Amino acid sequence: MALPDAMRAAHVPGPGPADSICWGTLPVPVPGPTDVLVRVRAVAADPVDTFVRSGAYPTPMPTPFVIGRDLVGEVAATGPGAAGHTPGQAVWCNSLGHAGRQGSFAEYAVVAADRLYPAPDGIDPDDLVAAAHPAATAWLALFRHGRLSAGQHVYVGGGGGNVGSAAVALAAGAGARVVSTARPGDHDRLRDLGAAEVVDHRAPDLADRLRRAAPGGFDVHLDTSGRGGLADAVGLLAHGGRLVAMAGMDRTPALPVGRLYTRDASIVGFALSNASTTDLAAAADGVVRLLTGTAWRPRIADRLPLSRAAEAHRRLESGGLRGRLVLHP
Repeated sequence: MALPDAMRAAHVPGPGPADSICWGTLPVPVPGPTDVLVRVRAVAADPVDTFVRSGAYPTPMPTPFVIGRDLVGEVAATGPGAAGHTPGQAVWCNSLGHAGRQGSFAEYAVVAADRLYPAPDGIDPDDLVAAAHPAATAWLALFRHGRLSAGQHVYVGGGGGNVGSAAVALAAGAGARVVSTARPGDHDRLRDLGAAEVVDHRAPDLADRLRRAAPGGFDVHLDTSGRGGLADAVGLLAHGGRLVAMAGMDRTPALPVGRLYTRDASIVGFALSNASTTDLAAAADGVVRLLTGTAWRPRIADRLPLSRAAEAHRRLESGGLRGRLVLHP
Protein backbone atom coordinates (compact mmCIF):
# COMPACT_ATOMS: atom_id res chain seq x y z
CA MET A 1 0.00 0.00 0.00
CA ALA A 2 1.32 3.44 -0.93
CA LEU A 3 2.30 5.68 1.96
CA PRO A 4 0.97 9.23 2.28
CA ASP A 5 3.27 12.19 1.68
CA ALA A 6 2.08 14.10 4.76
CA MET A 7 1.07 13.33 8.33
CA ARG A 8 -0.21 15.08 11.44
CA ALA A 9 2.25 15.54 14.30
CA ALA A 10 2.74 17.37 17.61
CA HIS A 11 5.89 19.45 17.26
CA VAL A 12 7.72 22.50 18.59
CA PRO A 13 10.02 25.04 16.90
CA GLY A 14 12.54 24.72 19.75
CA PRO A 15 12.67 24.65 23.55
CA GLY A 16 9.68 26.36 25.11
CA PRO A 17 6.47 26.04 27.17
CA ALA A 18 3.70 23.50 26.65
CA ASP A 19 1.69 26.08 24.73
CA SER A 20 4.41 26.11 22.06
CA ILE A 21 3.37 22.60 20.97
CA CYS A 22 1.75 22.73 17.53
CA TRP A 23 -0.56 20.13 16.05
CA GLY A 24 -0.03 20.37 12.33
CA THR A 25 1.07 18.78 9.09
CA LEU A 26 4.62 17.60 8.40
CA PRO A 27 6.09 15.39 5.68
CA VAL A 28 6.08 11.66 6.41
CA PRO A 29 9.71 10.88 7.36
CA VAL A 30 11.80 8.65 5.14
CA PRO A 31 13.61 5.74 6.84
CA GLY A 32 17.36 5.44 6.38
CA PRO A 33 19.10 2.19 5.44
CA THR A 34 18.85 0.68 8.96
CA ASP A 35 15.62 2.39 10.00
CA VAL A 36 11.98 1.37 10.17
CA LEU A 37 8.99 3.59 9.42
CA VAL A 38 6.29 2.88 11.99
CA ARG A 39 2.60 3.70 11.67
CA VAL A 40 1.86 4.95 15.19
CA ARG A 41 -1.19 3.57 17.03
CA ALA A 42 -0.57 4.82 20.59
CA VAL A 43 1.95 6.96 22.49
CA ALA A 44 2.43 7.85 26.15
CA ALA A 45 3.43 11.19 27.65
CA ASP A 46 6.44 11.02 29.99
CA PRO A 47 7.62 13.63 32.51
CA VAL A 48 10.99 13.53 30.73
CA ASP A 49 9.21 14.68 27.56
CA THR A 50 8.41 17.94 29.33
CA PHE A 51 12.06 18.32 30.41
CA VAL A 52 13.21 17.92 26.82
CA ARG A 53 10.53 20.20 25.37
CA SER A 54 11.20 22.95 27.92
CA GLY A 55 14.99 22.78 27.59
CA ALA A 56 15.51 21.67 31.20
CA TYR A 57 17.11 18.49 29.83
CA PRO A 58 19.28 19.83 26.98
CA THR A 59 19.53 17.60 23.93
CA PRO A 60 19.89 18.27 20.19
CA MET A 61 16.48 19.13 18.71
CA PRO A 62 15.84 19.15 14.96
CA THR A 63 13.59 21.94 13.66
CA PRO A 64 10.68 21.39 13.79
CA PHE A 65 11.00 18.87 16.59
CA VAL A 66 8.39 16.14 17.03
CA ILE A 67 7.96 15.53 20.77
CA GLY A 68 7.51 12.19 22.53
CA ARG A 69 9.45 9.15 23.64
CA ASP A 70 7.28 6.02 23.47
CA LEU A 71 5.11 4.40 20.80
CA VAL A 72 3.26 1.25 19.84
CA GLY A 73 2.40 0.70 16.20
CA GLU A 74 3.11 -1.44 13.19
CA VAL A 75 5.83 -1.51 10.60
CA ALA A 76 4.88 0.52 7.52
CA ALA A 77 8.20 0.34 5.60
CA THR A 78 11.81 -0.64 6.22
CA GLY A 79 15.23 0.38 5.03
CA PRO A 80 17.24 -2.29 3.20
CA GLY A 81 19.40 -2.98 6.26
CA ALA A 82 16.59 -3.15 8.85
CA ALA A 83 16.70 -6.91 9.30
CA GLY A 84 14.10 -8.66 11.41
CA HIS A 85 11.20 -6.29 10.76
CA THR A 86 8.44 -6.81 8.20
CA PRO A 87 5.51 -4.63 7.11
CA GLY A 88 2.45 -5.10 9.31
CA GLN A 89 4.45 -6.38 12.30
CA ALA A 90 3.32 -4.99 15.67
CA VAL A 91 6.21 -3.15 17.34
CA TRP A 92 7.10 -0.74 20.14
CA CYS A 93 9.84 1.69 21.13
CA ASN A 94 10.70 3.83 24.17
CA SER A 95 13.75 5.85 23.13
CA LEU A 96 12.75 8.47 20.59
CA GLY A 97 12.85 12.25 21.02
CA HIS A 98 16.41 12.49 22.36
CA ALA A 99 19.96 13.01 21.04
CA GLY A 100 18.70 14.35 17.73
CA ARG A 101 16.11 11.63 17.16
CA GLN A 102 12.65 12.85 16.19
CA GLY A 103 9.87 11.90 18.58
CA SER A 104 6.85 9.63 18.56
CA PHE A 105 3.90 12.07 18.73
CA ALA A 106 2.95 11.71 15.07
CA GLU A 107 1.03 9.47 12.74
CA TYR A 108 4.33 8.04 11.48
CA ALA A 109 7.76 7.83 13.11
CA VAL A 110 11.18 6.63 11.99
CA VAL A 111 12.87 4.27 14.46
CA ALA A 112 16.35 2.79 14.22
CA ALA A 113 15.95 -0.97 13.85
CA ASP A 114 18.00 -1.68 16.99
CA ARG A 115 15.62 0.46 19.07
CA LEU A 116 12.45 -1.30 17.91
CA TYR A 117 10.99 -4.41 19.55
CA PRO A 118 8.25 -6.91 18.62
CA ALA A 119 5.01 -6.33 20.53
CA PRO A 120 3.93 -9.39 22.55
CA ASP A 121 0.72 -11.16 21.64
CA GLY A 122 -2.22 -10.76 23.98
CA ILE A 123 -1.11 -7.48 25.60
CA ASP A 124 -3.30 -4.40 25.19
CA PRO A 125 -1.34 -1.82 23.15
CA ASP A 126 -2.31 0.89 25.66
CA ASP A 127 -0.85 -1.18 28.49
CA LEU A 128 2.32 -1.79 26.48
CA VAL A 129 2.93 1.86 25.60
CA ALA A 130 2.09 2.95 29.15
CA ALA A 131 4.52 0.34 30.54
CA ALA A 132 7.37 1.04 28.12
CA HIS A 133 9.10 3.86 29.97
CA PRO A 134 8.40 3.11 33.67
CA ALA A 135 8.98 -0.64 33.47
CA ALA A 136 12.22 -0.26 31.51
CA THR A 137 13.36 2.37 34.02
CA ALA A 138 12.63 0.00 36.92
CA TRP A 139 14.42 -2.90 35.21
CA LEU A 140 17.58 -0.88 34.53
CA ALA A 141 17.57 0.60 38.03
CA LEU A 142 17.37 -2.82 39.67
CA PHE A 143 19.49 -5.03 37.45
CA ARG A 144 21.84 -2.87 35.38
CA HIS A 145 22.68 -0.20 37.95
CA GLY A 146 21.57 -1.81 41.24
CA ARG A 147 23.13 -5.20 40.37
CA LEU A 148 20.30 -6.96 42.17
CA SER A 149 20.49 -10.70 42.80
CA ALA A 150 18.22 -13.22 44.50
CA GLY A 151 18.07 -13.12 48.28
CA GLN A 152 19.01 -9.46 48.59
CA HIS A 153 16.96 -6.78 50.33
CA VAL A 154 15.44 -4.03 48.20
CA TYR A 155 13.81 -0.78 49.24
CA VAL A 156 11.35 0.81 46.78
CA GLY A 157 10.15 4.28 47.71
CA GLY A 158 7.02 5.46 45.95
CA GLY A 159 5.74 1.95 45.29
CA GLY A 160 2.30 3.21 44.30
CA GLY A 161 3.61 4.82 41.11
CA ASN A 162 4.19 3.03 37.85
CA VAL A 163 7.99 2.88 38.17
CA GLY A 164 7.76 1.87 41.83
CA SER A 165 5.14 -0.82 41.39
CA ALA A 166 7.03 -2.24 38.40
CA ALA A 167 10.19 -2.33 40.54
CA VAL A 168 8.34 -4.19 43.29
CA ALA A 169 7.06 -6.83 40.87
CA LEU A 170 10.43 -7.20 39.10
CA ALA A 171 12.47 -7.45 42.31
CA ALA A 172 10.09 -9.90 43.95
CA GLY A 173 10.08 -11.99 40.78
CA ALA A 174 13.88 -12.10 40.92
CA GLY A 175 13.82 -13.59 44.41
CA ALA A 176 14.60 -10.43 46.40
CA ARG A 177 12.90 -9.41 49.64
CA VAL A 178 11.12 -6.15 48.87
CA VAL A 179 10.12 -3.45 51.32
CA SER A 180 8.17 -0.55 49.86
CA THR A 181 6.56 2.70 50.93
CA ALA A 182 3.25 3.94 49.57
CA ARG A 183 -0.02 5.50 50.61
CA PRO A 184 -2.32 3.04 52.41
CA GLY A 185 -4.63 2.62 49.42
CA ASP A 186 -1.79 1.01 47.45
CA HIS A 187 -0.61 -1.43 50.14
CA ASP A 188 -2.71 -4.42 49.09
CA ARG A 189 -1.71 -4.06 45.45
CA LEU A 190 1.98 -4.00 46.35
CA ARG A 191 1.67 -7.05 48.57
CA ASP A 192 -0.09 -8.84 45.72
CA LEU A 193 2.88 -7.91 43.49
CA GLY A 194 5.28 -9.52 45.96
CA ALA A 195 6.29 -6.90 48.52
CA ALA A 196 7.16 -8.51 51.86
CA GLU A 197 6.33 -5.32 53.77
CA VAL A 198 4.65 -2.06 52.83
CA VAL A 199 4.88 1.04 55.03
CA ASP A 200 2.89 4.28 54.87
CA HIS A 201 5.28 6.85 53.39
CA ARG A 202 3.92 9.48 55.80
CA ALA A 203 4.65 7.46 58.96
CA PRO A 204 6.45 9.73 61.48
CA ASP A 205 8.80 6.88 62.44
CA LEU A 206 9.40 5.81 58.84
CA ALA A 207 13.20 5.43 59.08
CA ASP A 208 12.92 3.32 62.25
CA ARG A 209 10.29 1.08 60.67
CA LEU A 210 12.47 0.55 57.62
CA ARG A 211 15.46 -0.35 59.80
CA ARG A 212 13.36 -2.95 61.58
CA ALA A 213 12.18 -4.31 58.23
CA ALA A 214 15.80 -4.83 57.08
CA PRO A 215 18.08 -4.97 60.14
CA GLY A 216 21.13 -5.63 57.97
CA GLY A 217 20.30 -2.77 55.62
CA PHE A 218 19.16 -2.65 52.01
CA ASP A 219 21.37 -3.99 49.25
CA VAL A 220 19.54 -1.87 46.67
CA HIS A 221 17.72 1.38 47.46
CA LEU A 222 15.38 2.98 44.91
CA ASP A 223 13.44 6.13 45.67
CA THR A 224 11.16 6.46 42.67
CA SER A 225 9.27 9.40 44.17
CA GLY A 226 12.19 11.85 44.28
CA ARG A 227 11.11 13.01 47.74
CA GLY A 228 13.18 10.79 50.04
CA GLY A 229 15.92 12.17 52.28
CA LEU A 230 19.45 11.28 51.18
CA ALA A 231 20.83 11.15 54.73
CA ASP A 232 18.21 8.61 55.81
CA ALA A 233 18.68 6.65 52.58
CA VAL A 234 22.44 6.28 53.06
CA GLY A 235 21.84 5.28 56.67
CA LEU A 236 19.59 2.44 55.50
CA LEU A 237 22.14 0.88 53.14
CA ALA A 238 23.75 -2.48 53.83
CA HIS A 239 27.52 -2.92 53.63
CA GLY A 240 28.23 -2.60 49.91
CA GLY A 241 24.70 -1.33 49.26
CA ARG A 242 23.78 0.59 46.13
CA LEU A 243 21.58 3.68 46.12
CA VAL A 244 20.23 4.23 42.60
CA ALA A 245 19.32 7.88 41.99
CA MET A 246 16.63 8.11 39.33
CA ALA A 247 14.25 10.91 40.37
CA GLY A 248 14.31 14.39 41.91
CA MET A 249 15.94 16.34 39.08
CA ASP A 250 15.95 19.70 40.90
CA ARG A 251 16.89 18.47 44.40
CA THR A 252 20.28 19.31 45.96
CA PRO A 253 20.47 17.36 49.25
CA ALA A 254 23.52 17.17 51.51
CA LEU A 255 25.53 13.95 51.21
CA PRO A 256 26.55 12.13 54.42
CA VAL A 257 29.94 11.11 53.06
CA GLY A 258 31.18 9.30 56.19
CA ARG A 259 28.25 6.94 56.38
CA LEU A 260 28.61 6.23 52.67
CA TYR A 261 32.28 5.29 52.40
CA THR A 262 32.55 3.47 55.75
CA ARG A 263 29.94 1.01 54.45
CA ASP A 264 31.64 0.55 51.07
CA ALA A 265 28.33 1.78 49.71
CA SER A 266 27.77 3.66 46.46
CA ILE A 267 25.40 6.05 44.76
CA VAL A 268 24.80 5.69 41.04
CA GLY A 269 22.56 7.88 38.94
CA PHE A 270 21.03 7.03 35.63
CA ALA A 271 18.51 8.29 33.12
CA LEU A 272 16.79 6.04 30.61
CA SER A 273 17.64 8.56 27.89
CA ASN A 274 21.32 7.68 28.25
CA ALA A 275 20.93 3.90 28.10
CA SER A 276 22.80 2.05 25.37
CA THR A 277 20.90 0.09 22.76
CA THR A 278 22.21 -3.11 24.40
CA ASP A 279 20.82 -2.07 27.80
CA LEU A 280 17.54 -0.95 26.24
CA ALA A 281 17.11 -4.30 24.51
CA ALA A 282 17.74 -6.16 27.76
CA ALA A 283 15.25 -3.89 29.54
CA ALA A 284 12.72 -4.47 26.74
CA ASP A 285 12.87 -8.20 27.41
CA GLY A 286 12.23 -7.41 31.07
CA VAL A 287 9.22 -5.25 30.20
CA VAL A 288 7.70 -8.03 28.11
CA ARG A 289 8.30 -10.64 30.82
CA LEU A 290 6.70 -8.34 33.37
CA LEU A 291 3.58 -7.88 31.23
CA THR A 292 3.26 -11.50 30.14
CA GLY A 293 4.36 -13.26 33.33
CA THR A 294 2.99 -11.19 36.23
CA ALA A 295 -0.20 -9.45 37.30
CA TRP A 296 1.43 -6.01 37.05
CA ARG A 297 -0.16 -3.50 34.72
CA PRO A 298 0.58 0.22 34.45
CA ARG A 299 -1.90 2.66 35.91
CA ILE A 300 -3.42 4.77 33.11
CA ALA A 301 -4.87 8.08 34.24
CA ASP A 302 -6.48 9.13 30.95
CA ARG A 303 -6.64 8.59 27.22
CA LEU A 304 -6.57 11.54 24.83
CA PRO A 305 -6.41 12.22 21.10
CA LEU A 306 -2.88 13.06 20.01
CA SER A 307 -4.08 16.50 18.92
CA ARG A 308 -4.28 17.35 22.65
CA ALA A 309 -0.56 16.83 23.25
CA ALA A 310 -0.15 20.34 24.69
CA GLU A 311 -2.86 19.57 27.25
CA ALA A 312 -1.06 16.36 28.18
CA HIS A 313 2.16 18.30 28.84
CA ARG A 314 0.33 20.90 30.91
CA ARG A 315 -1.23 18.17 33.01
CA LEU A 316 2.13 16.51 33.57
CA GLU A 317 3.70 19.79 34.64
CA SER A 318 0.83 20.72 36.99
CA GLY A 319 1.64 17.70 39.21
CA GLY A 320 -0.65 15.35 41.06
CA LEU A 321 -1.32 13.09 38.09
CA ARG A 322 -1.64 9.46 39.18
CA GLY A 323 -0.96 7.28 36.20
CA ARG A 324 0.02 7.57 32.58
CA LEU A 325 -1.49 9.66 29.79
CA VAL A 326 -1.96 7.58 26.64
CA LEU A 327 -2.68 9.38 23.37
CA HIS A 328 -3.94 8.09 20.03
CA PRO A 329 -3.47 9.62 16.55
